[in-house]
Amino acid sequence: MTNFLLKISLYSISYLPMWVLYIISDILYLIAYKILGYRKKVVQNNLKNSFPEKTERELNIISQKFYRHFFDIILESIKAVSITGSSLKNKVVFNNIEVFNKYAKQNQSVVLAVSHYGNWEWGILGISLNAQQKMMGVYKKLSSNFFNYFMNKIRGKFGAALIEMNQIFRYLIKTKKECQIIGLLADQSPIKNESNYWTHFLNQETSVYLGPEKIAKKFNYPVLFCSMKKVKRGHYEVFIEELCTNPEKTREGEITSLYLRKMETVINENPEYWLWTHRRWKHKK
Repeated sequence: MTNFLLKISLYSISYLPMWVLYIISDILYLIAYKILGYRKKVVQNNLKNSFPEKTERELNIISQKFYRHFFDIILESIKAVSITGSSLKNKVVFNNIEVFNKYAKQNQSVVLAVSHYGNWEWGILGISLNAQQKMMGVYKKLSSNFFNYFMNKIRGKFGAALIEMNQIFRYLIKTKKECQIIGLLADQSPIKNESNYWTHFLNQETSVYLGPEKIAKKFNYPVLFCSMKKVKRGHYEVFIEELCTNPEKTREGEITSLYLRKMETVINENPEYWLWTHRRWKHKK
């Protein structure tokens, strides 16, 4: 019964116009950030350690901007339940979709390294709508069965295949002849017993998830990098670029390092659009 009511509530919210959803977002910002201080210490520590050169005032400004964006993402993700393809195409614009088209013509699958930046949920939907080849998203199962189902329902709305992380290699071997975009959120923290590769990221010693690199090297799939710019509220631009075209000849960690350096550049330009509530540095070497 609880899940049923939750489902009805989320679907009802989704059909509200965007301007109403942004009012709800503003209210959530005031309650969760100003009053309850939702994950405020996590965000403050992450920002302080990532930008030691910034003043407390500068960090507070980034924090406030992040929380406003964070609640926008939540409401925009709920809106994805009812959003039409034409509406999403107006909100998520791809500047160089020809990079995908190039590999589609070659019938060549690619690995797409994505991050928790901008609105990655809308980004997945946008790729499904704009790319000629099939979009395949790799996900880490959520602890809540309801939200796991709900998010996968949204992500697969425009035809993307959703594969759980521990099933990925089996799936790729089975579909090796298909031309796919294999999208992975590459900036997440690996589980503790897989924290065996460390590097520096945002001025901190960081345990790194090697999933995109392992897949690329095993199948020799080119690796592309996806960056997302927030133009204004509810509108994003996506840029795709080649990160590595011949993974087989790279050293361990080389592709991951290229990705992280790109991400650092993106985050340093507009840090408020990255997911700072995530406990990215919870594991210590």
